[in-house]
Amino acid sequence: MKIGILSSGGDCPGINATIRGVGKTAILEYGMEVIGIQNGFSGLLYKDVTPLTESSLSGILTLGGTILGTAREKEFRKILKSPDKKDQEMIKKSYKELGLDCLVCIGGNGTQKTTWALSKLGLNVVGIPKTIDNDVFGTDITFGFSTAVDIATEAIDRLHSTASSHQRVMVIELMGHHAGWIALYAGMAGGADVILLPEFGFDMKTVVDVLNKRKKSGKAYSIVAIAEGIEIEGGTGGHHPATYLAREIEKQTGIEARETVLGYTQRGGSPSAYDRNLGTLLGGSAAKLIFDKKFGRMVSVKGNKITDVPLEDVAGKLRLVQSNDPMVIQGKRMGICFGKK
Repeated sequence: MKIGILSSGGDCPGINATIRGVGKTAILEYGMEVIGIQNGFSGLLYKDVTPLTESSLSGILTLGGTILGTAREKEFRKILKSPDKKDQEMIKKSYKELGLDCLVCIGGNGTQKTTWALSKLGLNVVGIPKTIDNDVFGTDITFGFSTAVDIATEAIDRLHSTASSHQRVMVIELMGHHAGWIALYAGMAGGADVILLPEFGFDMKTVVDVLNKRKKSGKAYSIVAIAEGIEIEGGTGGHHPATYLAREIEKQTGIEARETVLGYTQRGGSPSAYDRNLGTLLGGSAAKLIFDKKFGRMVSVKGNKITDVPLEDVAGKLRLVQSNDPMVIQGKRMGICFGKK
């Protein structure tokens, strides 16, 4: 068998560990030929590939980013959705000319949706969920999330000393457009006093009241952790949500407030030990799915078990933080404010 591996969407710690997990298992355990497809789905279309061998897959486990390159797949999706059947035939032709028996697609929600579309075209595909946002439906966790939470937590830890020294409110903005998993887990691990998530919304008066109450009770400073995707009524005037919030907090409480936008730091660097191991396990499981000819599926984590789910069940869906999540419940028990009374 001959398989191709590509990574698509945003970069994420652990992609190389996953490529290695797929490739080495396919080569050593199942005797497959493996090629790497460069720069996402466009590499498939233009047959931009490189052979992957046991030797070339050595030494990449600890590396951040992706050795195959990555890209958003907007243009590829246009071709995939084109009413002109000739456009779709171009994709099938490239797949066939590469001699592939299966394509492994490493990526987040958009990638898994595209992978399912390729499956409907008749291509043999297997998906591997990847994102720091941890919002891929059908799996309890994605690789990259652990590393991002570690980075965000360290940042919050460092803000404590500055906030304490200057008796300030420190607002830190973390990644997560639709899902607030990073803000939730890093906020809890870093001892944030207020955690604002896109899923729940928030009331500014509630946040202000909580911060004023802390100040009056003798708490010298406060930490506010927010996801970048929180919705602010009336907009932010072109500013980051953290900038807007810090200004409003200072205006409405009289307490000095400052913001930190952590940004792409959360996606970079070497993956954590957890993400290296998770990527390795998911990659190996993907190789076994191919060997067993179980195509059109995505490997996933359920509890402590590596399993797989049909791509059609996950395509186009998001895994969001729920109000009954144990971390949310425990936070509320300890007096952490989630934006509403």
